[in-house]
Amino acid sequence: MKFYSTNNKEHWSDLKSAVLKGLAPDKGLYMPESIPVLPQSFWDWLPGKSMGEIGFEVLKHFFCPDIPEDKFKAMVEDAFNFPVPVVEVKKGVYSLELFHGPTLAFKDVGARFLARVMAYFADFGGRPINVLAATSGDTGSAVANGFLGVKNVYVHVLYPSGLVSEIQEKQFTTLGQNVTAYEVAGVFDDCQRMVKQAFMDPKMSTEHVLTSANSINLARFLPQSVYYFHALAQMPKEDWGKLVICVPSGNFGDITAGLIAWKMGMPVKRFIAAVNANKVFPEFLQSGKYNPQPSIATIANAMDVGDPSNFARVFELFNGSVEEMKKLISSRSYSDEQIGATMKKVSAETGYTCDPHGAVGYAALEDELKGDEIGIFLETAHPAKFKATVEKYIGKEVEIPARLQKFMDGEKKSIAIKADFNLLQVK
Repeated sequence: MKFYSTNNKEHWSDLKSAVLKGLAPDKGLYMPESIPVLPQSFWDWLPGKSMGEIGFEVLKHFFCPDIPEDKFKAMVEDAFNFPVPVVEVKKGVYSLELFHGPTLAFKDVGARFLARVMAYFADFGGRPINVLAATSGDTGSAVANGFLGVKNVYVHVLYPSGLVSEIQEKQFTTLGQNVTAYEVAGVFDDCQRMVKQAFMDPKMSTEHVLTSANSINLARFLPQSVYYFHALAQMPKEDWGKLVICVPSGNFGDITAGLIAWKMGMPVKRFIAAVNANKVFPEFLQSGKYNPQPSIATIANAMDVGDPSNFARVFELFNGSVEEMKKLISSRSYSDEQIGATMKKVSAETGYTCDPHGAVGYAALEDELKGDEIGIFLETAHPAKFKATVEKYIGKEVEIPARLQKFMDGEKKSIAIKADFNLLQVK
C-alpha cells in the first residue's frame, strides 16, 4: 500500500516513511492510495469477534506486507488487549465505552498501535527519534504511556497550561524517563501549531528526526476504525442498517476513522459529528466555507479545537463535495450549560455516568434520532478523568479507578514555555 499527500496526489510515500515522518514533505496529511471494500464473507464472520481479531482483518490491508502478517497479527493483538464494550444506556441508545485501556481514554487504541508500528520500523542504532504530540487532554497521556521506556525514542508532550484536567495532566507529567511535558502559555491550537512549525522548519527537521503521534499520523488514526467494526460486531445484524453513530469531535481524527470504516463497507445509516462551542464544522456544513477560529475553552476540553487537522482528510474522502458530506454526516454544537445538563439528566434518568465528551454525543443523539434509528455514542474517556466537573453536575461522587490514582500520587514535572516551537528541547 502506498500513501499520498492531501496537498498533492502526486506525492507518494511507502508505509515506513509515512509513519516515521508523520507529515508529508509538502505538509499535507497522508492518505491510503485506495480503501478496500471488505467482502461479504467478512461481514458474515464479524459478529462476536474480538478487537484483536477484527483489527488484524481490517488493518492488514493497509500495513501488510510491509509488516509480515504473523508479526502484524501479534502486534495488533498486543495493542488491543482490553475490552471495548457496547453498553445499553436506554432503549435505542448505546454507549461504546472506549475507556478501558491503560490511560482510560479512547486514544489508547491508536497510541498503543502506533508505538508498536513505530518500534518495528525505527532504526534504534541511528539518531534518536523525537515524537511530538500536542494534546488537549487525552492524547498526551495515551502517547506518553504507549512509548514510555522505548529505547532511543523521546516523547515531547505539548499541552495548554490550565486547560486540561488535573488527572489528565498527571498522566503525562509524572512519568519521567523518555517523556518530557511542555506546559504552553496558550491554547491547544498554539500547541498544534508549534508541532507543525517544528516539522516545517528546515533547520529543526534536518538536524533532528521528528515524527508525530497526533491523529495526523496515519498509524494513529487508522487503528481507530477498528472499534467501529467492533461495535457492529456486538449489535444484532438486523440493526446494522439502522445505526446512527455519534462521534464527539475535536481534531476529527476519530470521525475520520469512522468514515474509513464506512468506505470499507460498514453498513451504518449515518454519522453525527457532535462538537462543543467550537463549531467550525457545523458552520462549514451550513455555509460550505471552512473558516477556522481560535479555540474556545469548554468543560469538554479534549474537543477544544478551532482548526481541526483532520478536516483535510474528511474533505478528501468526499472529493471536496459538501453535499455528499451532508448526505452522511450531520453536526451539532453544545454549550457548557447544555453539556452539564445532559450529564445530570442521563445520570438521573438512567443511572449511567457520562464524561463531558460522551455527554455531547448523547445530547446529539437525543436531538437527532428518529423513527426506528438506533444510536451509538462514543464514550471517549472515563468520567473520573473529569471528576470535579462531572460531580458538580450529577451530584454524586465519581470513584477514581486504581490506575488513575497511581498517576494522581505522582509528582508533576513540566517545562513552562511560551508558544514558540524554538523552545522545544529535542534530541
